[in-house]
Amino acid sequence: MKKIEKAFENKNWNEIKTKDSWQIFKIMAEFVQAFETLSKIGPCVSIFGSARTNPENQYYKIAEEIAEKLTKKGYGIITGGGLGIMEAGNKGAKKGKGKSVGLNIDLPFEQEPNKYIDNDKLINFDYFFVRKVMFVKYAQGFIVMPGGVGTLDELFEAITLIQTQKIGAFPIILVGKEYWKGLIDWIKNIMLKKENNISPKDLNLFNLVDSADEAVQCIDDFYSKYLLKPNF
Repeated sequence: MKKIEKAFENKNWNEIKTKDSWQIFKIMAEFVQAFETLSKIGPCVSIFGSARTNPENQYYKIAEEIAEKLTKKGYGIITGGGLGIMEAGNKGAKKGKGKSVGLNIDLPFEQEPNKYIDNDKLINFDYFFVRKVMFVKYAQGFIVMPGGVGTLDELFEAITLIQTQKIGAFPIILVGKEYWKGLIDWIKNIMLKKENNISPKDLNLFNLVDSADEAVQCIDDFYSKYLLKPNF
């Protein structure tokens, strides 16, 4: 505790607060740039997954196929802009001659934007929370491929926002039954049945599929009931 107090004694607290206040303008600038770019693009689907997935992996190939098929149906593709599944999504969008968006994040150990993003649709972010707003606000669906902690974060945030009615429902598709089985079993058996921490209807907020055709069909089925329009 004394070490902490000593550290604060050596700092100008008013200066720290001033820097925090000025940071607001940087955050605002990221929002404005992203809003101005993405508001012109139209209906999109966000694709998530691991940056570590190599092009020989089955899930890379499925993500690429999903993106290509969705662009041929008129959707743009939004990814995190990096390698792995993100690259596959942007590559598929290019093959389908659709809009290919990359929301890249500045990290100390990664990530360079992939080469399949449209030049005018690459946005770089310093703040994860600003970037996450864009994934949700401008997406008509989430395709969630196998990934790590970041993928889970984006998945559960979307489910939470729909569950709490902070946003309108949209299709969330988990691809890879074998990969997601353990998580889904835990949600059903522990969260729902044992602890009663969620409602049975929350299980309807996402779909589980194995193929590109099934994933695209989930998007089609959802919007067959509505006039498709962007979330803005």
